[in-house]
Amino acid sequence: MTAPAGGPGSWSENILEYFLRNNRITTEDGAEIIWYHAANHKAQMNEALKSNAHMIEADVILPSNGSEHAQPVMAHPPETNSDNTLQEWLTEVVKSNKGIKLDFKSAGDQTQGLTHTSLAAVKPSMILLENVKRHLKCPVWINADILPGPNGSNKVVDAKPFIDTVTSFFPDVTFSLGWTTGWHPEKVNEGYSWTMVKEMEYICSELNQPVTFPVRAALVRQSCSQLLWLLKKSNRYSLTIWAGKNDNYSIEDLLYIRDHFNKSQVFYDILEPQNHEFKQAIGIKFTL
Repeated sequence: MTAPAGGPGSWSENILEYFLRNNRITTEDGAEIIWYHAANHKAQMNEALKSNAHMIEADVILPSNGSEHAQPVMAHPPETNSDNTLQEWLTEVVKSNKGIKLDFKSAGDQTQGLTHTSLAAVKPSMILLENVKRHLKCPVWINADILPGPNGSNKVVDAKPFIDTVTSFFPDVTFSLGWTTGWHPEKVNEGYSWTMVKEMEYICSELNQPVTFPVRAALVRQSCSQLLWLLKKSNRYSLTIWAGKNDNYSIEDLLYIRDHFNKSQVFYDILEPQNHEFKQAIGIKFTL
């Protein structure tokens, strides 16, 4: 049964069903969803809240001040501090009509301790999220890179404790579970291998909730067989296409993905100008 608009359960609903039911998109097509990326600092958060975005993505870490009572803040490594705590961020965002994607980053490949910090942010963040649960009117996604992927050098977030901690608070939440990746302009960039997708499916087959797999736009075309196989394993699965700011990929690559995958199973959280060009090419009006 679908929850009423703004009622209990909206936060765990499929985002296409949710925004379609609220007349904010016209069809079950992941390309219709508008994303605002890295809404971490207060200025970006406020801009995101005023924008036409359906989903606001932001990064959560524990600050680097070493305090055992440190509260999660909104920052993307290598930044380790912010003018915005998660508590402040949630206070503002829950008043809006935006869906939420919280991204728990490993803080890089420098030390083992920083990886622990990213996992340590999860439980206090879930407590803060639970505190505003009754005010959450829109869907919530929880993201982490849990497996090494193509050219990945960052530390992964340990899958089992991450998944167990989130589900102990929110058993129905949509997971966004990805691979660490890299992209090199001077090299042939390998895509997602069979080993990588099979390892992900092994982890996700045990889950009951929806899972979206964030995949790097510049690596998808050479991985179509593997990713199509993965999506066919469950109707709970989808892809979220994302791009690094210096990645080189073409609109043709995005159109190829669109032609080969189910439109309701692929979301596009990509940067400008490619985002605008892609929306134009497929006939979707876009204004942020």
